[in-house]
Amino acid sequence: MSALMGGAASASDKRKALRDGLSSGSIQRLPGAINPLTAKLIQEIGFEGAYVSGGALSAALALPDIGLTTLTEVTAHSMQIAHATDLPVLVDADTGFGEPMSAARTVVAFEDAGIAGLHLEDQVNPKRCGHLDGKAIVPADDMVRRVRAAVTARRDPDFVICARTDAAGTDGIDEAIDRAKAYADAGADMIFTEALRTETDFEKFRAAVDIPLLANMTEFGKSRLLSAKTLEDIGYNAVIYPVTTLRLAMGAIEQGLREIHELGTQEGVVDRMQTRARLYELLEYERYNEFDSGIFNFTVEGR
Repeated sequence: MSALMGGAASASDKRKALRDGLSSGSIQRLPGAINPLTAKLIQEIGFEGAYVSGGALSAALALPDIGLTTLTEVTAHSMQIAHATDLPVLVDADTGFGEPMSAARTVVAFEDAGIAGLHLEDQVNPKRCGHLDGKAIVPADDMVRRVRAAVTARRDPDFVICARTDAAGTDGIDEAIDRAKAYADAGADMIFTEALRTETDFEKFRAAVDIPLLANMTEFGKSRLLSAKTLEDIGYNAVIYPVTTLRLAMGAIEQGLREIHELGTQEGVVDRMQTRARLYELLEYERYNEFDSGIFNFTVEGR
């Protein structure tokens, strides 16, 4: 029943898939999963992994992305998503929800939740969205301690620990490169440089850093939206589309609600909806029915 109620792959298998994917030479595409159903769709379409965005989760809770969510909230949400898919799930862990010891606890909690990897960032607490101005970063040595704590706490060697630096937006690309090298030396498996602006910026970072790199292709931000093929040709190993699914969904929801409010009926937007049949297909209703019929096929004798 476990495979029916969620993914069939074990957490260990998914972590190994992510780690192997990062060294495969093919870019790993991880759209943001805003809920478990979205994760199932991401898998069905054929992506290599799914991503849980801190910004998207904050927005879903009607909160700004300024570090207001807790480790408990993020772990519970991410666990539901990870259990719904055979894909590896990478999770935004912000600054590790506190000091280095908190980052270590975050790794343990995420491993227990079946998550394949996380990224930690070098912003101060409380953090803010990486594509907003006014960010502040901690001294590099403080972030090195965060990374070392996370690496030390890791029990599954395939659990991926990614270090994010926001230094490009505050101190320039050269500082971001220096920090990336320090974080790699501290044990990070992958580097995520936030808010690079141009293709040349991505190329410069790739030329300077030896370990796997993650690109963030978020809409309405500071980065030019490069294709996965372009990023792969540059040499990037993974790309996230963190808030894309939330923006698609909220755009459609707002349009539909406004039409219902204005016209008093949803008849004009029905053709834009996912059909009941398609929803049931994605939910695998038929498999549940087969399971139910195969197990609960007894009769009760007497009264």
